[in-house]
Amino acid sequence: MRYSRTLPMTAATVLILAQPGLADPLRDEALTWFKPLPSTTPAVTDNPITPEKIDLGKALFFDPRMSASGVFSCNSCHNLATGGDDNLETSIGHGWQKGPRNAPTVLNSVFNEAQFWDGRAPDLAAQAKGPVQAGVEMANTPENVIATLNSMPQYVDWFRASFPDEADPVTFDNFAKAIEAYEATLITPAPFDAWLNGDDAALDDQQKQGLQVFMEAGCVSCHAGINVGGQGYYPFGLIEKPGADVLPPGDKGRFAVTETADDEYVFRAAPLRNIAVTAPYFHTGNVWDLRTAVEIMATSQLGADLGDEDVTAVTAFLESLTGTMPEVVYPVLPPETAATPRPTGEVVPN
Repeated sequence: MRYSRTLPMTAATVLILAQPGLADPLRDEALTWFKPLPSTTPAVTDNPITPEKIDLGKALFFDPRMSASGVFSCNSCHNLATGGDDNLETSIGHGWQKGPRNAPTVLNSVFNEAQFWDGRAPDLAAQAKGPVQAGVEMANTPENVIATLNSMPQYVDWFRASFPDEADPVTFDNFAKAIEAYEATLITPAPFDAWLNGDDAALDDQQKQGLQVFMEAGCVSCHAGINVGGQGYYPFGLIEKPGADVLPPGDKGRFAVTETADDEYVFRAAPLRNIAVTAPYFHTGNVWDLRTAVEIMATSQLGADLGDEDVTAVTAFLESLTGTMPEVVYPVLPPETAATPRPTGEVVPN
């Protein structure tokens, strides 16, 4: 793992932003750290994306019958109407249990190095399999998912169209690949992308100042690249550990995946696109205010005491990462048949 930081910027550095003629140098510096979103759906490894597969994945993403109870879908925790997450501290799942961590947004998640806070899933297809089988989420089994899908002729036809070279296309692997294909389309171009692409008016002066602070203070050490994060693993509390409400001692992050002592309290850097609409923050979901989250990160990760003006400016820059959602039309799902497995398990609270 690589840990790095830069020294906080001086007040004089901030003030020179008011001088004319600095838009291009600022953009040039930004382009050494960030990349704008592509204009087309990105390719994913070992999973050619086709219109048929996208449509199938969309249906599966919204279908609550993929859960044992018939209540929860992918969209339950990654609601496309609310920033691609559920806006809860931790998600509610099977039997109305509370999950252990805050649900990350699904928007632009195709650009993350790995999925989940601890990076235990290498890609979106692997991630799609996890919640389906997790007892506190959808509490289903691959066998029951496949039985459910095979019971509905329309789903069988959609799988055949999506995986035409396979004799038996209705598999749990293909279920996950279809969801991955759909999620790869959930890209949200933002004002920051327009500015990176040369539109000087896409960011206002305060947002540009916030970008400069973001780079100079060292936030880009962890939050860079096309997703403004989502790459690399870093200890939470590199300089100063936050309180137990933000960093509870019972969740050691990536250590649960690697069982390596150096990975205790290490988490994948959070992607910051759409961060202004995905409160609450951090893996605990205990911080609801974006300004407060900025202050915590400055102190805990950088050892920087940012003033109110800088915090306000950085927050304004982060708001420029709120993108335009692709149009989402709710799918009409195939009807059940007499062969469709019935919902099972506790579906009401004790």
